[in-house]
Amino acid sequence: MTSSTTTSAIESDIDLFSTEALHDPVPSYRTLRDLGPVVHMTEHDLYGLFRYDQVRAALVDWEGFSSAQGIAMNPTANEMSDGSLLSMDPPRHRAVRKVLDDALRPKYVRQVAGNIEHLADELVDDLMRRETFDGVTDFAAKLPVDIVMDLIGFPRDEQRDKILVWALGAFNYFGPPGERQLSTFPDVQALMQYLVTDATPDKLLPDSFGQIVWQAADRGEITENEALMTMSAYACAGLDTTIAGVASTLWLLAQNPDEWTAIRQDPKLVPGAFLEGVRLETPIQHFSRVTTEDKEIEGVTIPEGARVLVSYAAANRDERHYPEPDRFRADRNPADTVGFGFGVHNCPGRTLASMEAHALFGALAKRASTIELTGEPIRTPNNITRGLDTLPVRIS
Repeated sequence: MTSSTTTSAIESDIDLFSTEALHDPVPSYRTLRDLGPVVHMTEHDLYGLFRYDQVRAALVDWEGFSSAQGIAMNPTANEMSDGSLLSMDPPRHRAVRKVLDDALRPKYVRQVAGNIEHLADELVDDLMRRETFDGVTDFAAKLPVDIVMDLIGFPRDEQRDKILVWALGAFNYFGPPGERQLSTFPDVQALMQYLVTDATPDKLLPDSFGQIVWQAADRGEITENEALMTMSAYACAGLDTTIAGVASTLWLLAQNPDEWTAIRQDPKLVPGAFLEGVRLETPIQHFSRVTTEDKEIEGVTIPEGARVLVSYAAANRDERHYPEPDRFRADRNPADTVGFGFGVHNCPGRTLASMEAHALFGALAKRASTIELTGEPIRTPNNITRGLDTLPVRIS
């Protein structure tokens, strides 16, 4: 609660959702962290948390920083996401989350996905023969698309290729009102139409995650709308974020050959190196929360009912928490990164994403002595996610 010694947040007109900032948000994050523990962002009337300690504390305090009014930055998207796990607080959150956690246990994932390490070995063997390839489509996307699509149970038809595009559009739609946000509404519509008409329980692959979700709805553990929104959330978060994390880590390794040499000499560094990639190039840059009461943070008041931008990406580069935060270090092993969220809303797909990444980079470390960029990567700005469209690389 507030006290007589509290002050108002420092204001800033920095627009994190401008095209320039989305291409390179790091300078803006640094400026916003330095302004104070809380910053009122006047462009979109958002209170922002950008330092590690404040972000982590807010993620733990789900009662004070609520997700129940949605985590997007515009009311339309929040209304549409009603029933989504992302837009829930306990105790309802626990019931829906249990369905995801049961489906995503490593033992079950391996039954559905097969031997991930073997698939990664085959993929990297093929890339070694080719030498040059696209680090996004040929390396980062291959396993998530093949594995996660089957895991969720999406029918094996021509629609599968469109789901990644629709998912990125859905993330864009979570941003503040504006041209970029509005332009992606057709993607949101297409994804929801697909889930309603083409990814119905009778068409989903047998023994899949989707079947488990709908069986829970049949038993009355979750509602049909919650089942539908769970499928939507996993179609987005289970695919694009994993691809972004793996591709960005490959990009960072290509820029830091000494770190790649260290990984090849000690493959046990692979898990920590992937966490370091997620820390530096956080796939989900930020979501928002709404305060349920006046909140005081280091003497600064956020009023009740305010929408608060919780920036995972800015927190992950906070020099108050990480020494040399802008440097990629394979041996850092930032296990406390908030790149996978934290608290009740920690990423349910973290285990699967890590299994895929570890298998891919482990296979690469056994075979490739060098990773080199052969051109400039291409990135399309997105209001919520940060990833690469293309990454031209050569391995030898």
